[in-house]
Amino acid sequence: MSFDAVAQQPKLMFLLQGVAAFAAVVSLILLALHRAPVRRRAAALILLAPALLLLTVGLVLPGLRTLALSFTDDGGTWAGFDNYVWMVSDPRALMVLRNTLTWVVLVPSLTTAIGLLYAAAVVRSRFRTFALSLLLTPMAISFVGAGVVWKFVYAYRPAAVEQIGLLNRLVVAFGGEPRQWLVDSPWNVVFLIVAMVWTQAGFAAVLLAGAIRAVPGELTEAARLDGASPRQVFWRITVPSIRPTLLVVVLAQAIGTFKAFDIVRTMTGGQFGTDVIAHAMYDQAFRYGETGRGAALAVVLFLLVTPFVAHQVRARRRTV
Repeated sequence: MSFDAVAQQPKLMFLLQGVAAFAAVVSLILLALHRAPVRRRAAALILLAPALLLLTVGLVLPGLRTLALSFTDDGGTWAGFDNYVWMVSDPRALMVLRNTLTWVVLVPSLTTAIGLLYAAAVVRSRFRTFALSLLLTPMAISFVGAGVVWKFVYAYRPAAVEQIGLLNRLVVAFGGEPRQWLVDSPWNVVFLIVAMVWTQAGFAAVLLAGAIRAVPGELTEAARLDGASPRQVFWRITVPSIRPTLLVVVLAQAIGTFKAFDIVRTMTGGQFGTDVIAHAMYDQAFRYGETGRGAALAVVLFLLVTPFVAHQVRARRRTV
């Protein structure tokens, strides 16, 4: 048996013991509720207790710990608001915030626009399922895999050497000079965003295609009888009718974009002016040993995501 296998045995035992303990607790709760009559509200609280305990241990307590760390320096000494001041005064930190804002604006906008136009184009086609599956296929690839794929697309070789990157091959074929697409700032941020949009456009198209098919045919037919052109029917009837789904797609993409890490890590490692908050948080805490700065970035990321999550929850409640 290899050393790695031996080292993994205690972890496996701890995992099995934890699962067994959780199953035992749940079984005891169900047995107690079955034997002793309890009011409905009390029963709900008792059933929720294990999940609430796990959320507290796995989410609330680490969150409070991160908040406390954000007010300390790399040695764990109280530093006040120094980490937050660094975030709004250091040029590299400001670049990280600017790149994150660029991602949050462009990724949901482009993903939703491409998904909407593609869905509108294929929703009435006989090959609708096949067409949607083509655009949805990249979602089966992890963000790391997508980053690797697009890193090869943007690959650069000197002009005298045969190009292996698809984009530079096309440039050379049309008489241009190969470029280092992932090095040239600020356009390299846009090239990373393209990889993200490529993976998410299918998600938007599938949701929006379903919403378009659910639009009552009477509305579109009445608009056509009134002399509206197909473009007018689309923008004045279809789009307003699917506004709730559009909002869900935009919010979901915005929340996912805030957590963008894999593509940046795989394609550039945050170099050449492409860093974002989620990746900078990792670098500061685990690469540079600046746990306070990493925690401060995590707190800011949480504060930025919270309004989007709250809005999504409210929108979902209104549709239920």
